[in-house]
Amino acid sequence: MIRIIQHRIKCIGCNACVEAADFRWRISKKDGKCTLVGGLEKGGFYSIVVDDDELGPNLLASKNCPVKIIKIIKL
Repeated sequence: MIRIIQHRIKCIGCNACVEAADFRWRISKKDGKCTLVGGLEKGGFYSIVVDDDELGPNLLASKNCPVKIIKIIKL
């Protein structure tokens, strides 16, 4: 299992995470920022626990994020 964490308020909406893992990331039509699909908000951070099969694409999303607001933690 892995935990994906996003500090959404700092997102610039560049779409890099969506390109890497479009099943887990979307661009919001409201504010143009990326949204962690299924993520729950707590203290300005969004997070979700998912299976290991999502590790590769989400590591790429984290690596490609120009503002480095996506963290991947192996549980």
